[in-house]
Amino acid sequence: MKKKVLIPNRIRGIEAGFSFIPHRFLTDGFLASLNPVEILLYFFLVLASDRYGLSFYSYDTICCFLQISLDQYIEARDSLIRKDLIAFDHNLFQVLDLPEQPVEDPLIKQHRRHIKNSIQQSLWGS
Repeated sequence: MKKKVLIPNRIRGIEAGFSFIPHRFLTDGFLASLNPVEILLYFFLVLASDRYGLSFYSYDTICCFLQISLDQYIEARDSLIRKDLIAFDHNLFQVLDLPEQPVEDPLIKQHRRHIKNSIQQSLWGS
């Protein structure tokens, strides 16, 4: 498909702030590996971060901006950490360079293994 700019005087560029998401976030399956709240938090942290990926918004400000509960925030934050997309030291966030491939959340992996074992036990009784 040959592409053309639709509105030439509205081509976006990096100006005062610095935010970007690598194209491979979409093409390599990172976006697909996140739930909606994780996507929302990740995009917020990208938008809020400086050129090193650093930002320091408090949880209450983030929850207010994103209109999510504290529990949703904590669950999404911890999942993004386990998926190696962000780091957090209780004050400061860092959006990390993407790993080579999406990291499956170890808790989900463990849960899937438990379900698989339960199904096998119910089917074969072992």
